[in-house]
Parts: sequence; C-alpha cells; structure tokens
Amino acid sequence: MKTAILADLLDFTGDPGLADRASPHVRWRPAHWLLIDDDGRIAAVQAEAPGDDWQKIDHSGRLLMPGFIDTHVHCPQVDVIASWGTELLDWLNTYTFPAEARHADPAVAQVAADLFTDALLAHGTTAAVVFPTVHVASVEALFTAASQRGMQMVAGKVLMDRHAPDNLRDDVAGAEVDCRALIARWHGRGRNRYAVTPRFAATSTPEQLAMAGRLLADHPGVYMQTHVAENRAEVAWIAELFPQARSYLDVYAHHGLLTERAVLAHGIWLDDTDRALLHDSGAQIAFCPSSNLFLGSGLFGWQQAVAAGVHVSMASDVGGGTSLSMLRTLLDGYKVQALAGNRLTAWALLHAATRGAAQALRLGGQIGTLDVGAMADLCLWDVAVGPVAQRRDALARELHERLFAWVTLGDERNLAETWVAGVRRYRRGADPRA
Repeated sequence: MKTAILADLLDFTGDPGLADRASPHVRWRPAHWLLIDDDGRIAAVQAEAPGDDWQKIDHSGRLLMPGFIDTHVHCPQVDVIASWGTELLDWLNTYTFPAEARHADPAVAQVAADLFTDALLAHGTTAAVVFPTVHVASVEALFTAASQRGMQMVAGKVLMDRHAPDNLRDDVAGAEVDCRALIARWHGRGRNRYAVTPRFAATSTPEQLAMAGRLLADHPGVYMQTHVAENRAEVAWIAELFPQARSYLDVYAHHGLLTERAVLAHGIWLDDTDRALLHDSGAQIAFCPSSNLFLGSGLFGWQQAVAAGVHVSMASDVGGGTSLSMLRTLLDGYKVQALAGNRLTAWALLHAATRGAAQALRLGGQIGTLDVGAMADLCLWDVAVGPVAQRRDALARELHERLFAWVTLGDERNLAETWVAGVRRYRRGADPRA
C-alpha cells in the first residue's frame, strides 16, 4: 500500500546563503503529510490527511527531512576510526593501508560493506560518495550492499600504482581493465554510479592519472573522486613529485580529471587560481571538518570558496573523521568556520548536506529534497533527546534557534527512522538484520 507520513517537514528550495537566518529558501511545513507512491518517490505534500487507500503513519512532532548525503567517506576505514596520534601521511601508513589490505578477501569486504551501509542508514545518511579499496572485490561488495538497501551510491576502485604497500598497488593496464569492467557492470545499474578514484596524486604515476582521464573521457556521466590539498606536508610532497605543475589541483586538471562530476575532498590549501579552476570546471569540494580537526590538517575556507562560486558539500571522511553522523560533522563545520569569523546558520550547514550536495553531484531533483517526484530518501528525527536538549528546545524562540540547537546537541541517537526509496530501512531499536 502507498504510504503517507505525518510530521514537520523541512527542506530547501534554493541556496539559503551562509548567514541568513530568515532565508526565503527554507521550506518549513509543520504538521504536513508526505505521500510516497508505490514506486518509492514522493507523490505529494499536503496539510490534509489522504484517503483510506494510503497507509498512514503518524510521526506528529518529529522532524522529517531528506536523508543526508555524505560526499566523502571511506568504507574500510570504519575499522580504524578513532586511532591515535598521527597526521595524514603517517595515518595512511600506520592505520589505513593495513586496514585496506584485508579487503582483498571478498568475504571480509562483504562483511565490511554490509556493516558500513547499515551504519550509514543508522546515522541518517541515505546517499554517499565512497572510497572502497584498490581491490575489485571491495567495489563489488559495496555496490552489492548499496543495491540491497536501495541506496544512492557513488564509488569506484581505488587507483594506486606507487608509494603504497605491495599488497595495495595496482598497475596501469590492469587497473584500466578492472575499471572498464566495473563501469560496465555497475554504473547506472539501479542507483549506483561509478567514480574513477585515484587516491591522491602521490599514489598514482602520471601514466595512471592519464589513464583515469581517459576513462572519464570515454564514459560521460561517470564521476571522479580524490583528495586535494589536505595537509601541508602532502602539498609539499606533490610539488616534489610534479614539479611542472602550478599547484596540487593543477596536477588533476592537467590529466583531465576536473569535470562537473569531480568530488575533491578537503581543498584546504588552495589559492585563488585554484578556486577559479574549480568554478570553471564545475567540480566541488567535500568539506571534511571533523577529519581536518582530528588529523590537524587545517581549516577550510568556505567563505572564499563561495565567493569564487565553488560548490561546497559536507563529508564525514571516516576514519579520519570521528563519526558517521552528519549532525556531528555539521557542528564541527560550524566550529571551523567560527574560527575564521564566519557564523554559519543551521540552514547553510543542512543545505550543504542535502539539496546543495545533490545539486553539486548533478542529482538535483532526485535526492536531497522533498520535492514531488524525488526519491523518498527520508529521515525522521526527534529534535530534542534528553533533559538538557529538551529544556533548550522548549525555550527556543523561533525556528532557526530551535534547529540550530538540534544540529549542535543532536547525533544519531536523535534518529527515529530512515527510509530509502520509500522503504523503511532503519528504525531505532530494531535489529538491522531483521
């Protein structure tokens, strides 16, 4: 039966800007019914209850939003989240690479992918741009898990043919064969989208980066994901490896990797020329504040990016990030920007993790919104959990104050349910395997 949910609906009709608490692009529809057709899409939003041919679910007083979109996260690094004491390059060698090597085993990769996708849903994330590992088995496992749950997944085999352990290196010819086969098998199958995935410029030879550019040219609509300008030592290393390049970002531009479907994580140590290049290409920066703080990488300049017309989305970057919760990630984003003197609104933060991210991924109208016709990827939240948050919520004077407190005080414990393509995939307290 078709489903109708009664709740307080929040989403965005446009970009609310960074500091406008009264933005007209905030769409607030309290005590409204959201109707989900039997094809998993939003059929209508209305104040009056639908007829008896709809299964009606009453979540009065709860907040209903589009599911969050995490634009940069590492599936295998769930195993090393909250590891102590290193900056980026040491982090890779000490924690990340040993964890990723285990995913050569297809059974290990599938268990990890199932845990990871269930965890995303249990944190309110219904779509993600994900790094698996260099192993084909890890890509297969991730797309399989996402397909079983109906999730929007962007992912691809990691490319690394140098400066990595022997058990994590590939080669140009073999990697190209693997990628072309994976694109043919998974890109556009259901809600899966393939991303050409050089880990970062240091771990790919110029020949491999050129091959990645060929893949993008040969397969319009395929994504590209990588890291850029995360850490000062990393930036210096890239300058040594590519002395002919004007900047770190220029390495990717030179090899044809900057497209309107390029997702570059971090982008902390960029200059005005780099930001102009991002604007001209249509590429986006995935802002990873929790990871940037935890690894001591630096503070991203969101204001400068916006001024240059660069798309900015939000990302947990687990395991450098310390939680899959986008609420925790948004709060860290607020703190990072506050250090630069910019006080972002709850609207700016939430937009960047919903409609803004969807548009940057060229998936606007499909996810990140409660528009009629969009996929019913939804999350139901309790705005206040626990006596302190409940007291704060009761004293809030207006909507922004209330929801900023939710962003600040909330986490995955506030999540009541997650729906993907009109199917309830998570319910607080329920066994995810049931």
